[in-house]
Amino acid sequence: MAMTFTGSISAASAAHEEIRTMLYGAIGCNLAWGIVDAVMYLISNLTERGRSLVILRRVRGASNAAAADRCIAEALPPVVASSMRPADFEHLRQELMRLKDVPLRPRLRADDLRGAGSVLLLVFASTFPLVIPFMVMSDPVRALRTSHAIAIVMLFVVGYSLARFSGQRPWLMGSAMVVLGLVLVALTIALGG
Repeated sequence: MAMTFTGSISAASAAHEEIRTMLYGAIGCNLAWGIVDAVMYLISNLTERGRSLVILRRVRGASNAAAADRCIAEALPPVVASSMRPADFEHLRQELMRLKDVPLRPRLRADDLRGAGSVLLLVFASTFPLVIPFMVMSDPVRALRTSHAIAIVMLFVVGYSLARFSGQRPWLMGSAMVVLGLVLVALTIALGG
């Protein structure tokens, strides 16, 4: 989001007031998106918990062990389900049947609110590395180039980290994230964003 704002100004002809307006716009936009992402995080957690309760009820209400095993298998990642033996399903089914204090409906917990706060803070804070050059540099062209360089490094780090998390090739994913980010920003600017 912040790159959309920094990329939309003409650094060569931007007046001080235009840059300040861009800074406020970038900060305000990322704050708004931080709030949206935090709310979506809460909805996602609530939905996931609700889905878990639906699966638990299906397992408990299954007409026989085979039907319960199918419910469990459908809820698991395919690679995990395919590696389980009948005894594993039976053990898991028995553990699910023994669960106590199962809520009737999903609820948000304090750690969900902390997580949502972290999401908001992360999205909002990600603005500042991109706008700080405009705050500390008097030459808008140099500030814009520095801001773009910082954004490219941030995109690479995110791609690299995602690749390590998901078992992909970090350098390739980091580079792909840079290209994808630049294309998306150019598209966003071209569409008036």
